[in-house]
Amino acid sequence: MRILSSGKPGVTAVALALAALAPASLTLAQPAPACSAGTVYLTFDTGSQSQAEYIAQTLRRHHIKATFFMANEKTVNGDFTLDPSWAPFWKSLVADGHAFGSHTFDHVYAKRDLADGKIEVKPQFGAGAGKLQAWTPQQYCDELNRVDQRFQTLTGKHIDHFWRTPGGHLTPHTLAAGEACGYKHVAWAEAGFSGDELPSDKWPNNMLLERTLKNLKDGDIVMAHLGIWSRKDPWAPAVLEPLISGLEKKGFCFATLRDHPAYQGKLTGPVVLSNAAKAHKGA
Repeated sequence: MRILSSGKPGVTAVALALAALAPASLTLAQPAPACSAGTVYLTFDTGSQSQAEYIAQTLRRHHIKATFFMANEKTVNGDFTLDPSWAPFWKSLVADGHAFGSHTFDHVYAKRDLADGKIEVKPQFGAGAGKLQAWTPQQYCDELNRVDQRFQTLTGKHIDHFWRTPGGHLTPHTLAAGEACGYKHVAWAEAGFSGDELPSDKWPNNMLLERTLKNLKDGDIVMAHLGIWSRKDPWAPAVLEPLISGLEKKGFCFATLRDHPAYQGKLTGPVVLSNAAKAHKGA
């Protein structure tokens, strides 16, 4: 192809100079190479489910696989997260290739270990909601397995061998009970605490986004929810999309906990919740 000169002095030279600069400008605007910064593991606990569909669609749009920890919690629809009405939602996530873990069926808070080897617990939902109870390790194991049993009924699939204690309240007895029945406890990185449970007037979404983008590093587990009743300015619509895009631009990849080095192969011990993360969780 012939490039015709305009006949005006300097025009061709300027055009060539601009053309030479264009590739460099475009290169600067491109995201970092995939996985050059490492891998981040997004995890979501059930909740009010007010953001559930949005979160699922956002992950689908970005071709991201995450891990979901499930309890049978009351939703904004007036039903519960593991009711048959939610079967299409969970089936769609199975089809998308996500991973799944137990969050205890009735969202059971572990209060303390008892001297006789039992665990003092307080379910949030179910027949024992709001009542302190003393459970054996086997009863706690049965509670973790209830999620697997219901999930299999809803989707035809088993959950993965992961679990997460509600509220981050982990005791030696609950940890041992989980491992005894084949579940490895999953906490989250300090930088991976999304803050979606915190009051939005004190912890606005732009602050949470900036903090998470700045501090996440390779291997970190991020914890958020499928909707929080108390937060007035929901986290997911405001933070999730820019967080994913920002991490992608930095060169991060995403994976389920099936691919996390700490959760592959045989059970070898827990990833313990850091003191800082506990402090955030209790805020």
